[in-house]
Amino acid sequence: MSTAVFVIVLCAALSNALWNAIVKASPDKLGSTMLVTLAGAVVALLILPWLEPPARESWPFLGISTLLQTVYFVFVANAYRVADMSQVYPIMRGTAPLVVALVSLAWIGEPMPAMAWVGIAVICLGIFGMAADARRANRRGLVYALSAAAVIASFTIIDGLGVRRSGAPLSYTLWIFVLTGPPFLVWALLARRRDFGSYLAAHWRLGLVGGIATIISYALTLWAMTQAPVAMVAALRETAILFGVAISALVLSEHVTRARLMAVAIIAAGAALLRLA
Repeated sequence: MSTAVFVIVLCAALSNALWNAIVKASPDKLGSTMLVTLAGAVVALLILPWLEPPARESWPFLGISTLLQTVYFVFVANAYRVADMSQVYPIMRGTAPLVVALVSLAWIGEPMPAMAWVGIAVICLGIFGMAADARRANRRGLVYALSAAAVIASFTIIDGLGVRRSGAPLSYTLWIFVLTGPPFLVWALLARRRDFGSYLAAHWRLGLVGGIATIISYALTLWAMTQAPVAMVAALRETAILFGVAISALVLSEHVTRARLMAVAIIAAGAALLRLA
């Protein structure tokens, strides 16, 4: 992996941690998730007319990814509703590359060197430590976080395949956000129509920042997957764990236990080993 790709994936990781922190810090987790999703769709719509459309071969992957992304945002909102970001974010982000590495070997046909499997083992150890701490703190948060991780792994693999067929990584990414927006808009109008308007008026700026951050994060990630193996990019992106825990402690003033810090360090070390493999 070149230095340029490495730095770009780190920027994607920071952007991912930022929009997650915006959702966690908000008074209404589901409402803020809707705002971030809808803002991302609006920004994407403004940019798409200036870009070439993705190739037809990639559209089936876009359809599947849109469904998975919608489910993912629901899991994220519920996870942050019941648990601390420092608890659930590392589990969501740390488990996904493990699944991606295993599936990419069998499905995508990208073999993994011995060092990569060592990294996978280290990540497993970190996840076990984080899960043990989560059981003492909040089981529901653990369930939502693991569910989100499974969805993250699924759309990472789907989009890793789709973006390579698209011939237009940025356009492919923006279409994901455009297609994900309408389900949340319908949901907002039907289930939250009484209070969503006032929430939008009060918090649209944060929603816009979050929407832009999530676009930047995923666009950079998918571009990197056209330059390097999917599993390697997915693992390196999980340095977002470090950014996420730092934000939760320094900005959100969450109490980060020593056990969580140790588990985060282990997960990050495993991701680094995958990067170096």
